[in-house]
Amino acid sequence: MMKRMIAAVAGVMIATVAIGPLMSQEVRAIREAPLTQDAPAAPIPKQEAQQRFDRAYRQQPPLVPHQVDRYQIDWRVNQCLGCHDWSNAAKMQAPTLSMTHYIDRDGRQLDTVSGTRWFCNQCHVPQADTSDLVKNTFVPSSKVK
Repeated sequence: MMKRMIAAVAGVMIATVAIGPLMSQEVRAIREAPLTQDAPAAPIPKQEAQQRFDRAYRQQPPLVPHQVDRYQIDWRVNQCLGCHDWSNAAKMQAPTLSMTHYIDRDGRQLDTVSGTRWFCNQCHVPQADTSDLVKNTFVPSSKVK
């Protein structure tokens, strides 16, 4: 029992020493203003709707090449389905949803979009040519040799 207590105290002390320098660093927000000050919202990037952007990696959800900021997507209504549901896509000349969107979590094929895929904007975002929010070293898979 005493050995466990000593080990626990030693662990806390080591963690405190290791984390201490990290805690003293200033937290920096993406918005480039101190968190204690009000700051104006960043301008909304202009959406690029002229052409579709390439996907950066295999299995990336397609980007949305048109405005969606006024689309209603809630638990009752999903306006994306007016064009992209399999029953409307051909007449609307829109890409149809992947058939994976019609499979529920138990693997059953459905005639309507699965509840787990209902909120399109969880995965699909409007395409815009913007700078990175944070520095990264991501390289699209097509550029890796």
